[in-house]
Amino acid sequence: MEHHLSLLQRYRRDRRQLIEFLVSSGLIIEFRTPSGSTASLSNIDFDTLSADYLLQCVKSGGVVDVSEASNKYFDESVYPVSIPSQFGDSYFLISDPASAGSPPRRLPPPIKVKRTTNNASSSSSKQDPANAENVGSSRRDCRVNYKSTPTTPVRPVGTSGIPPLGLPSLRTGFLKDCLTIICGKSAYELLLASMLFSGIEVYSVEDRKKEKSSKFLSGLKSRRDKLHLQSQSSERHSKLIDTVRVQMQISEAMDACIRRNLVHWAARRTSGQFDLPQISLGLLIGIFKSDFHNEKSYMQWKSRQTNILEELLYFSANVSTTEHLTIGSCLEKIRTTKEWDVKMSASERVEVLSSIRQVALKISSLPGQFGIQSETYYWTASYHLNIRLYEKLLFGMFDILEECQLIEEADAIQELIKLTWSTLGITQKMHYAIYGWVLFQQFVETAEGMLLEYAVRELQKVQSSEEDDGKEGQYMDSLICSRQYGGREVKLNMVQAIFLSISILCDSKLQDYHQHFNQKPSNFKRMMTLASTVGVLTSGDSTEIKLIKLSTLNDNTARKIKRYVRRSTEAAYRRVANTIDLESKGTHPLALLANELRLIAEREFNVFWPVLRHWCSESLMVSAMLLHQFYGERLKPFLKEVSCLSEDARLVLPVADMLDHYLTQLHTSAFQENGSHHPFNQNLDHYQIGEVCRPIILDWVIAQHSHILEWTGRAFDLEDWEPLSSQQRQAASIIEVFRIIEETVDQLFGLKLPLDITHLQALLSVIFHSLDSYLQRLLNQLVEKSHLYPSTPPLTRYEETVIPIVKKKLLEFSLLDDSVSLKLNELTTPKLCIRLNTLQYIQIQISVLEDGIKRFWALVGPTNVQAHAKEEPQETSERDFLTCSEALDELFVTTLNCIKDIASDSISKICDFIGARVVFWDLRDSLPVSFISW
Repeated sequence: MEHHLSLLQRYRRDRRQLIEFLVSSGLIIEFRTPSGSTASLSNIDFDTLSADYLLQCVKSGGVVDVSEASNKYFDESVYPVSIPSQFGDSYFLISDPASAGSPPRRLPPPIKVKRTTNNASSSSSKQDPANAENVGSSRRDCRVNYKSTPTTPVRPVGTSGIPPLGLPSLRTGFLKDCLTIICGKSAYELLLASMLFSGIEVYSVEDRKKEKSSKFLSGLKSRRDKLHLQSQSSERHSKLIDTVRVQMQISEAMDACIRRNLVHWAARRTSGQFDLPQISLGLLIGIFKSDFHNEKSYMQWKSRQTNILEELLYFSANVSTTEHLTIGSCLEKIRTTKEWDVKMSASERVEVLSSIRQVALKISSLPGQFGIQSETYYWTASYHLNIRLYEKLLFGMFDILEECQLIEEADAIQELIKLTWSTLGITQKMHYAIYGWVLFQQFVETAEGMLLEYAVRELQKVQSSEEDDGKEGQYMDSLICSRQYGGREVKLNMVQAIFLSISILCDSKLQDYHQHFNQKPSNFKRMMTLASTVGVLTSGDSTEIKLIKLSTLNDNTARKIKRYVRRSTEAAYRRVANTIDLESKGTHPLALLANELRLIAEREFNVFWPVLRHWCSESLMVSAMLLHQFYGERLKPFLKEVSCLSEDARLVLPVADMLDHYLTQLHTSAFQENGSHHPFNQNLDHYQIGEVCRPIILDWVIAQHSHILEWTGRAFDLEDWEPLSSQQRQAASIIEVFRIIEETVDQLFGLKLPLDITHLQALLSVIFHSLDSYLQRLLNQLVEKSHLYPSTPPLTRYEETVIPIVKKKLLEFSLLDDSVSLKLNELTTPKLCIRLNTLQYIQIQISVLEDGIKRFWALVGPTNVQAHAKEEPQETSERDFLTCSEALDELFVTTLNCIKDIASDSISKICDFIGARVVFWDLRDSLPVSFISW
């Protein structure tokens, strides 16, 4: 205790020194209490402040909240201090590890729910698969799935999604706890016994070493091929047994003990027939408490053996009352540790086991019910246990380190497993069904597509296999599985129960295939093939269970596929809508929803429809119509509120329009492929985006008119008519004007909204008036050529009679206004040439601008025509398209071509003005007056 107090005192002292250092060094500049900032530190209890929090405050500015520091301190004192690590599994202990002692040396208790636990327990109606699914899913997928809303299945199944077969429940405590290990050990003991009675040598570890040494000595004496072949066969079997032992998690010590006793038991037997009770009795007589490392393992092993005897003998319907009491009394003695392992001598134990053996031999001698070769009484009496053990043997072929893969020795081990058929009552058809069921369960746990293909292959063999005679069919019909259906109990044979369980799970998966096959879409085709193999449940109200096969050109199949499409599409929509409502930050929810629904539609078209079209070609139409309807219900209230091109309108309307066009395209594609085979011709109710946007876009274009005119006038007023560079001889103002016009064009078409000819007409009108205003301003800067010419000289007239003598007058020029004179001074020849280059630039850019607008319009304008072409007669659509094309050409002629003509006339006018200026203005002082007057 003093040691702990000293540590606490030192910890407090070190923390106080740390805080004093932080305060004295100026790193902590302020302490804040609930009453406000405080300069006095006397009322602060430094022993209740979190040092880690203070260091964080130093990094973030040096302001400490005393209340927060105290809360952090008490939180740290309640929970262990964790180390920041990637896995979050490292922490400090509050208590002293030394006082807790050393860790336990025994093995931890087995986890109740593993892969094989779920698989085996699914066969029992009493097992709850909820925990199995939680463990299996957490082991199989450590990712965080994006927010999903689970859909309600057609009928309740386990959380794991694997419906139980409905085998009769076990009446003892066997298989209720530690199912995987216990069932695996019993199956392993059965496999070893089957190999022994089939003539396959089973060696323990010690016997194997002795055998190797004897073979070595015999090899020195003679090398015979026969011994060599026998050695190879024994070695191969030995390796296979070791592989099975590892797969079923049997320890080497336990394996050696089981093998040794089974070999001794088999040597004492005279007949080759054996069963599960005889195996348990043979092991009980030769295995003792001293053969185990700890008492718990021994008690588990002994309890398992007595439970087998109780299940198969005590609860047998073919034992008398006296035999029933004898078996119960003997089993109680075996279960009582003090009596069986301490008080009883070896002879007394043999006597107890002999009493049980007499009853077991009597029951074993009973004939089978159907007269099948090698049939025993236990084929039908204990089929509920036999099938579970056989399942466990088949599960042993999956790699324990990589559960989605079969081990390399799977085929060889399967041949060994077939040795148990005569004991467990397994036929070839039953093997196909159970193996397919096991493969399917493993697929559900691992999502490995190849396992699903293997399962389909095995289940197809069940349907193609033919029974030898009616006896095998009668035997399989006697293997009854019970399950609830339609509010009542229904009895099925084992194969029917397997097909029904698989069908139920396939049905639940296919009702939300967008979620279940999102990560591995290739499994969707495999799942559809499996559903087609086992059949799907009918949706009728009848309480009779009926599985229908999926076939093409079948109305029932088409209805079932449409039902899957509707439910999966609805589930995908709800999942996305809920996620959007929770996470829509920074953008409008309707915009996000439209993008997500388009992804769903694209996935439906690219992944799922190529598979579904084989059974129902109009499935894509169903999905497109549902998505269109769901989004339309959310969009209509928004459209009613749109009155201008607000930020939300710019975000929502384009993606909504693209979704409308894409879904229409999918609907049209499916309709064209479907043709007239089905009367499924319901048109989509298009969103009224065009009607809402038409006046809004028109107002926006008109608003741009005044804006562009203002910028055009400003650019022209600032123009000094100097060339931009030696390569660019046009004016800078025209560059700015076309930049503004091009930005307006890009903005209009960048809205990605439905446009019609009215909007294009308004845009071209804005461009025309902007450039016409520029050209008029340019022409207004010129002066009339008449101002450059001198006054008209007097005419010289000739008369025959009179020859007047006229005195020549000097050349007279008219006086110019100051404004005209100022303009002439500004209109120098180089600046006039810049104007000419500018006009030529206008002509060139007009052509470029026209091509760009036509290219944009080709992407936007015809879309509206194609979107509704299906709803109008073909002749009417073609006529409207030609009319629209002619109107478009006429529109460009009356606007942009007109600007070209104005620019061309302006060029001619400036050229004439330049010639007159050079002659009559620039050279007026250089040429002689007589030259000008002449």
